[in-house]
Amino acid sequence: MVSRNLTVIHNGETLQLEYDTDDGLEVLKFQLFSLTSIAPDHQKIVSAEDDRLVIHDDYDLDSFCRDLRLLSVDEEPRQSASQADFTQSDEQLARMLQAEEEALMLQQYVAPANNGQQMEDRLRPYITQVLMYEDTNRQEAAKKTVPVDQLEEKAMVALAKEGNFAPSTSEQKHAFLLQLLFWFKNSFSWVNAPACAFCGSQTVNQGMGVALPSESAYGASRIELYRCSNCLRETRFPRYNDPLKLLETRKGRCGEWANCFTLYCRAFGYESRLIMDFTDHVWTECFSTVLGRWMHLDPCEGVYDNPLLYEKGWKKKLNYVIAIARDGIYDVTKRYTKTWPEVLSRRNITTEPQLCSLLDNLTKECRKGFTPELRSILSDRDRKETDELERSFYSLDDPTMSLPGRQSGAKEWRISRAEVDANDPNSFSSTSCPVRKCIDEHVSRIYNAFYQVVSQFVDRSLSKLRALEILEVLNSVLKDLSRLPFQVRRLSINKVSNTSSIFLGQEGSSINQLLNSLSLKSQLQEDGTVDIYLAGDPVNTSLSLPVATDTIDQILKDLKLCDKLSTTSLSFPLLSLNRIHSGSVLASREELPFGISTSAFDGTLTTKWEDPCGATGSWLVYSSCERRMHILEAYQLMSANDAPERDPMDWVLEGSDDGGSSWNVIDKQSSCVFQNRIQRKTFRLASPARPSNAFRFRFLAVRDATDNGRLQIGSIDLYEKSPDKQ
Repeated sequence: MVSRNLTVIHNGETLQLEYDTDDGLEVLKFQLFSLTSIAPDHQKIVSAEDDRLVIHDDYDLDSFCRDLRLLSVDEEPRQSASQADFTQSDEQLARMLQAEEEALMLQQYVAPANNGQQMEDRLRPYITQVLMYEDTNRQEAAKKTVPVDQLEEKAMVALAKEGNFAPSTSEQKHAFLLQLLFWFKNSFSWVNAPACAFCGSQTVNQGMGVALPSESAYGASRIELYRCSNCLRETRFPRYNDPLKLLETRKGRCGEWANCFTLYCRAFGYESRLIMDFTDHVWTECFSTVLGRWMHLDPCEGVYDNPLLYEKGWKKKLNYVIAIARDGIYDVTKRYTKTWPEVLSRRNITTEPQLCSLLDNLTKECRKGFTPELRSILSDRDRKETDELERSFYSLDDPTMSLPGRQSGAKEWRISRAEVDANDPNSFSSTSCPVRKCIDEHVSRIYNAFYQVVSQFVDRSLSKLRALEILEVLNSVLKDLSRLPFQVRRLSINKVSNTSSIFLGQEGSSINQLLNSLSLKSQLQEDGTVDIYLAGDPVNTSLSLPVATDTIDQILKDLKLCDKLSTTSLSFPLLSLNRIHSGSVLASREELPFGISTSAFDGTLTTKWEDPCGATGSWLVYSSCERRMHILEAYQLMSANDAPERDPMDWVLEGSDDGGSSWNVIDKQSSCVFQNRIQRKTFRLASPARPSNAFRFRFLAVRDATDNGRLQIGSIDLYEKSPDKQ
């Protein structure tokens, strides 16, 4: 053990800290994180005397200089304004420009002379197709199939979980678009080979057929024929082009998915365009007023704003990526590549000047009936997009970004197209996680309220049967409320029902406290009915109800297994009055968009934190709100809803009283096995830990790392010692 006193300079501030070199550079980075809020993955530590000397894991930590300088990847000295858009070195830029020039020169010889007609023949049919999205009848038909209130509620809850309880109209529209994408992903079906239309068995492709009049009426010029492997009868799979028909069939491949989803986007007023990749894929772009630019959305994958997915994740060799909209046709290939000279060498249908001229002419044709004011607005937006695409061409590629292989379609088909990532075919991950704020005070309030309900049962010596009856009635009421429109939730309970008695009887006081924690209240009406209705911001209720229903399900499950009702016989809620909340979290890695670190603290059973590379090592740091000190008495981990092989098995829990500069071991667990899904395990400390304002889990192994690279956890709850015991 070698202890060293270090001086670290950051943003003109001098920091003093003590460091044990046996701990390794990772611990030093956590110490600096606690002092500067710069995430470990964003830190660059250099010698204060020589910026070229970068401290890294292989460095001799016993001998490096005592005076250091901390830089953030985002805060390193900026280049001059004229250089800011060109982040690569002059040498790299020169090589790229030379490669581009060579590809353009070669294109003159490879591309057929005056072959703009072939490109036009390929693009023009899509102009007619995208105009179908403007048809009001199709738009109304699309909107009728969408559970608008549910998606609006999910959008508002998603914003609230980020701490945004008063979003702007633009933020709401942006959040709704993402929920529309996720809903569509789960409501549309991918077809590899259709099931037999007569017996439901598997089928085998038999080639192409001739379209029937009823199929041609909806643009099905291609008809795939399949033979049943069981009854030998023929099943037809028309490839419909009319999104109106796709609203009915709700199935297909990427063409049908993107075609139908783009109609949905237009139906809800988003500026949208269909994106055609000439290497055989189709998706959507929408203009986001929040981002101030066009945003990539792939309905097949349920992925958004990740345009490098295809080149980096699927390993596609792109050539032409063309956007088709009601107001024109655009070449957006540069948005989807970081290897433009290579892509350019594969663009051999026509020359770049011919392509540019063709797209300009087609765009003018699309805008012929537009007002001068609208044409001016669109021209200005076109210029901004062109500038954006040029900047992205010269920007530095991030080598740490991990993007997945293709997930839609049969595995054998994806492999045959070489669109599967050999390392992790199912991962959509971030290797550089931000510090995230836990919006979970409502979780602690709900746990506290349930603790009072159960305690009242025990104090009144209620039978287990009666307690189960009350909780099941309450559960039914909360779930009925969950199904009501979120902005006007109100439920009336008949005065003679068994349900009304629990709100009016001796249990009523603690149950009304529970309702209050959900921003609800109950009121007895003159006719004897009991009304339960919103008592505050409806988003608070939307955020809280899933936590309450999941909690009551857990209590019911535990209560049915115990012999006698008591607070100690229930594994949950155990220490509810003392749950630590409202801290911030930093994780080693996380799964986007649903497996982020704060998902382990949101109180719902269906969410989880997932580290896509955590099977052999992962960590999570929880920093308390305003660096308050907590004496930890117990903690709970809950297994996730699937994949038991990803459960944590060995881990170390550490605490810090200086925000992460130094750590002490609080608890160790090894060979821990979760027997069931969504199972909570409580770990009481033999003696309370010393006061800490940061806690770190180091997960060392999962239940089974064979053919599994992931770690996942359903929930993490930290409980401090009761103030009256401190």
